[in-house]
Amino acid sequence: MFVKAVILAGGLGTRLRPLTINKPKPMLPVGEKPILEHLIDWTKKGGVKSIVLCVSYLRKSIQDYFEDGNKFGVKIEYAISKKPLATAGQLKTAEEFIEDDFVCMYGDSIFNFSLRNMIKEHSTKKAFVTMGLNEYKTNLPYGVIETSKNGRVINWNEKPEIKANVNMGCYVMNPKVFNLIPKNKPYGMDDVIKKVMKKKETVNSFITKNGFTDIGNKESYKQACEEYKKKQGGFRNG
Repeated sequence: MFVKAVILAGGLGTRLRPLTINKPKPMLPVGEKPILEHLIDWTKKGGVKSIVLCVSYLRKSIQDYFEDGNKFGVKIEYAISKKPLATAGQLKTAEEFIEDDFVCMYGDSIFNFSLRNMIKEHSTKKAFVTMGLNEYKTNLPYGVIETSKNGRVINWNEKPEIKANVNMGCYVMNPKVFNLIPKNKPYGMDDVIKKVMKKKETVNSFITKNGFTDIGNKESYKQACEEYKKKQGGFRNG
């Protein structure tokens, strides 16, 4: 199966301002490379070398840096929108480039799991959509008190750990998904997935641990840079 990847790289990056006033969020550096180059390297490592970049805000800096992708060992095409379209709305602009099942990912995360295995599982299970999920754990900052129906306290759990599978923003999709997205209109990926489930199509999950770093605001960007620096230091010392 020949698989293309679509990377959504057209967001405004408002939560990262002023860093994104003159530079689109996917071009912010983590270490010596922009976020988007890390994503492209990871995509290539997963066996996918044909990529569509959905661009809009400050798109010229992305196009000038990556060009046709040849120097990065991939083929890059560009789907251009003139206004912000949210996640699924951006994806819709890539429709003309896609014929078969494809990978879709958000351009503001760095992934660290096997894309090859995710594609394989999607194919094996004959899913319409496969969602990449990360097993997230955190501790509540409060003591949790359980009560009975009549108000009697029956248990005290101090700062318990809670677990949830969170969306990483990486999908493998059937191209028919484009039929569920309105054209040239802001539209969220959550609405698309809900439509798929309503149609009784299979939405599969591919669950990982420590599978991604989300870069959504200044705090998480700083953390991503520190983690990368620490990781590179470990490699040099190892």
